[in-house]
Amino acid sequence: MTTRRSFLKSSALLSAGMLAAPNLMAAYKHKYIGLQLYTVRDAMQKDPLGTLARLAKLGYNSVEGATYTGDQKFYGMEPKAFAKVLKQNGQIMPSSHYRLGKEQINGESQKGTIMRDWDKAVDDADAVGVKYMVCAYLSPNERGNMDDYKVIADQLNKAGERCKQSGIQLCYHNHDFEFVAQGGQLPYDMLLATDKNLVKMELDLFWATKAGQDPIALFNKHPGRFPLWHVKDMDRTPPHMFTEVGNGTIDFKRIFKEANKAGLKYFFVEQDRTPGDPFISVTQSISYIKKNLI
Repeated sequence: MTTRRSFLKSSALLSAGMLAAPNLMAAYKHKYIGLQLYTVRDAMQKDPLGTLARLAKLGYNSVEGATYTGDQKFYGMEPKAFAKVLKQNGQIMPSSHYRLGKEQINGESQKGTIMRDWDKAVDDADAVGVKYMVCAYLSPNERGNMDDYKVIADQLNKAGERCKQSGIQLCYHNHDFEFVAQGGQLPYDMLLATDKNLVKMELDLFWATKAGQDPIALFNKHPGRFPLWHVKDMDRTPPHMFTEVGNGTIDFKRIFKEANKAGLKYFFVEQDRTPGDPFISVTQSISYIKKNLI
């Protein structure tokens, strides 16, 4: 029989345990499991409605957009129509990817980028319920030297200010090239020198790890700056390529324990290339995440 004394004692022990390991508790508070839709890009191009419904049945109740640049629609749908489809599936799209826009595609400048028609991109994102607009990638001709990265940082600050006006947070998604030193400086540090309130980071755990970076060291140095993560594993072969979450070498349990320090709000599974049917891979990944990470 539980007495008042034993109840108080148990409560005190539980509270002490929570205080001793606050980051461990943080690892279990996230109710959304997301998928970056680039992982199933071919299926989304052929059948976006069926693909989203299939992902919802697997347990992906959150997705991150990968295609807006160009026709300024979300997978062929107007913002409100796309938002309706997500709602019908019990899904949200809190984040979506965008391009800087300096690079031309087939000789043409692209709309819906940071450098072109950004106002409309922000308005459309707001209509879908996007909370984070992410600069997804810098092409080789957009990167340049550290002076070029300084210009990009200024562009991100301005784009972030426009996002803020609509209650949206701008983020930057890394690959590995941002961690290649130029004149003793890392381009990623230049990007981190942006206004921390206007520009936050989506940390791709695969690319950061492949570049020799420790995600936790980044969290410690820049706490609260990483509200979004790409949860992507690295295989054990010499090229160190993509693999299903839990099937590789990245210690996600260790990283997820620092979710609170990072400022994590949403994470997204991403696997750029899969050995076969991507749905088999994303099923394997979500199974591991449910059993081990949340």
